[in-house]
Amino acid sequence: MICQFVNQRPQIGGLGGFLDIVPSVVYLKSMAPDSGLDLLLVNPGNRRRVYQSLGTDLAAIEPPLWCGMIATVVRNCGFRVRILDAEAEELSPRQVAEQIASLNPGLTTVVVYGHQPSASTQNMTASGQICSAIKEIDKDRQVLLLGGHVSALPERTLREESADFVREGEGPATVIGLLEGRAPHDRIPGLWYRSHGQIQHTPTATLLQNLDRDLPQVAWDLLPMDKYRAHNWHCFGSVFRRQPYASVYTSLGCPYKCSFCCINAPFGRSTIRYHSPDQVIGEIDILVKQYGVRNLKIADEMFVLDLDHVTGICDRIIERGYDLNIWAYARVDTVKDRILEKLKLAGFRWLALGIESGSQYVRDGASKKFGQADIVHTVRAIQSAGISVIGNFIFGLPDDTLETLQQTLDMAVELNCEFANFYSAMAYPGSPLYSMALKEGWPLPDDWDGFSQHSVKTLPLPTKHLPASEVLRFRDRAFQDYFRNPRYLSSILKKFGDETAEHVKLMASHSLERAYA
Repeated sequence: MICQFVNQRPQIGGLGGFLDIVPSVVYLKSMAPDSGLDLLLVNPGNRRRVYQSLGTDLAAIEPPLWCGMIATVVRNCGFRVRILDAEAEELSPRQVAEQIASLNPGLTTVVVYGHQPSASTQNMTASGQICSAIKEIDKDRQVLLLGGHVSALPERTLREESADFVREGEGPATVIGLLEGRAPHDRIPGLWYRSHGQIQHTPTATLLQNLDRDLPQVAWDLLPMDKYRAHNWHCFGSVFRRQPYASVYTSLGCPYKCSFCCINAPFGRSTIRYHSPDQVIGEIDILVKQYGVRNLKIADEMFVLDLDHVTGICDRIIERGYDLNIWAYARVDTVKDRILEKLKLAGFRWLALGIESGSQYVRDGASKKFGQADIVHTVRAIQSAGISVIGNFIFGLPDDTLETLQQTLDMAVELNCEFANFYSAMAYPGSPLYSMALKEGWPLPDDWDGFSQHSVKTLPLPTKHLPASEVLRFRDRAFQDYFRNPRYLSSILKKFGDETAEHVKLMASHSLERAYA
């Protein structure tokens, strides 16, 4: 925790070392008004706008982990906190603002993350609308914006949105500094603010190194746990039993530097830090025993990486005999045959692989330097272990041509993974592709909705050889071709049964409205 404690607190940076001199709970000077609520954390979202018809029944409804982690840190510092999950509760920006006015918190913080790192940007439209609605009701209410997108573009966010403060970086130190009413603002790390009409900012806090101590478990009791549901594919074989559902972090960040990825925007560099297996199993214990969770997502950007870490978590799950349905991310070059049996025993039913392209040349350009034979071997090894594969493919990387787009689709069809995600290449703020797009003058979406993969306004990057419209048309056709393929449907019927096969047909019947295709 990062509570200020008498004069023993050094200048704000990371949390390490300070916790040794802070009691387990310290009640500090509260900025709470008569309501007694110091902090309200808001999870924004508009599934219909972001996913169109797919958001009604097919997309997951994810618990907002960063809201939950910050809430725990804030509570441990003695402040009173609540979470308002606007996405799960399906609240309009006006409804969110009205609830905030009723709750009357000292500080309102809109936390802009998403299902995965790239989803932060697509949630900025809803976030901005919520901030505007708050100010329409009470122009003096203090609002802080934080999240992956916000950390990538802090100055632009403060200029464009109706917020008083923007946080750059990961650390909850910024939130605690505001709650403590620390003045002047230049004593609060990672803070962007206005002073005498000018935008000012402070250095970001140092990265948290002891995650068990400094970023403890999610405040599950503050979340509407009955609202969350797994993705449809996560529950193939039981597609109508997608609840209860939850997700957990076992690590933060990623050591890789894929050109299209913005995972490390809040962290400032490519890095990965781990929770201990004991901390992770403690969180899983709560979810299983208190909330009946069986469907579980490991939210790490790269889970199957450090095999000692993976083994430690698997061993603890196996010891407890939990019957779980887990999915996690892996890489083609990090999955080792010897770990697969243990993953299966622990309840890992799905691994998601970033295959990206069927062209070696295009993959090399995206910093995914593994070969075709490696891809086939890894996919088949996972499937042979009884674990299903989600193949993730990207159409429209900078070096793509129509020929290489077709190679990617052909590879997907040949691999015949149990599920496939087809993405258009996007220059997400915080990614190398975004910097490249600005440098080259490539057209970017006019608003943040356009960074969604499934919205009406989706506008992917052009390639060196193709316009964005052609990339988007190819992507949408590839989705239909893959999920209507008789070979694929036959394999789904054989592995998961009639109910799932019919569900896939229904999923493939959805067509998306596109403004730019």
